[in-house]
Amino acid sequence: MKEKVLKIGIPKGSLENATIELFQKAGWKITVSSRNYFPSINDSEITCALVRAQEMAHYVESGVLDMGLTGLDWILENNADVEIVADLIYSKISTQKARWVLAVPEQSEITTIEDCAGKSISTELVNFTRRYFEARNIPVTIDFSWGATEAKAVEGLVDAIVEVTETGSTIKAHGLKIIHTLLESNTKLIANKNSLQDPWKKAKIRKIALMLRGALNADNLVGLKMNVPEEKLNEVVKELPSLTSPTVAKLFNAAWFSVETVIPSSVARDLIPRLIEKGADGIIEYPLNKVVGRNDVLL
Repeated sequence: MKEKVLKIGIPKGSLENATIELFQKAGWKITVSSRNYFPSINDSEITCALVRAQEMAHYVESGVLDMGLTGLDWILENNADVEIVADLIYSKISTQKARWVLAVPEQSEITTIEDCAGKSISTELVNFTRRYFEARNIPVTIDFSWGATEAKAVEGLVDAIVEVTETGSTIKAHGLKIIHTLLESNTKLIANKNSLQDPWKKAKIRKIALMLRGALNADNLVGLKMNVPEEKLNEVVKELPSLTSPTVAKLFNAAWFSVETVIPSSVARDLIPRLIEKGADGIIEYPLNKVVGRNDVLL
């Protein structure tokens, strides 16, 4: 009987370390060797390959990979027919979506996207940009950029650029101004559509997606556990933010309760002193690897 294996693409480059860390929190340890592009993983049912995010959707669509992680921008650039299984916004890299924007030199007479008619544009996102302008009947010349895209507009090699940004600060630092946003993008977990027709692969992909989402949910959360005397219970509970409501259990043979909850890590430093003042004792703060809910079940 043929061994069942799921082939996963790990994005090489800026998302690589964050992806490996996310998988580890989800329960899968990926070990990368500098000697090859096929990391090992502590799951005999999975094989991994390092693939550039720009190419990931192509390999998933073709079936070379069963699933992978890449940006919406590169899915659209490749016009790939893949299944988007889950949104994965990496807070270790960014808490916001990346934008592909149209930018021109500060002194340019181009102030709207329509003003680009007959102009030249440099970008790495060639296919999407070409389709975007064609859909609006704006004739432009699109040139592929191998890098240093902002410099091409500054030096007058092209009239405008389409470049990715989050805050726009780098573009402004190069003396350019943003006049239009073409696309907002974030990381997606994608799967080959034929792979999802295989019951075993679908179940495995579903499991991975669920645990990755759970790991992301837990990223900025911590657990709190404490003991509270009965007469102070209501005051302490009123102070607690919670995903639903705190867990309260009576301690054995005592007029005390154990209270447990999940809170944003950012509020812990101010909340814990208040809880002590309200009567809580023995407070334990602990990190979370995963927070999984029914809404995270996507397939």
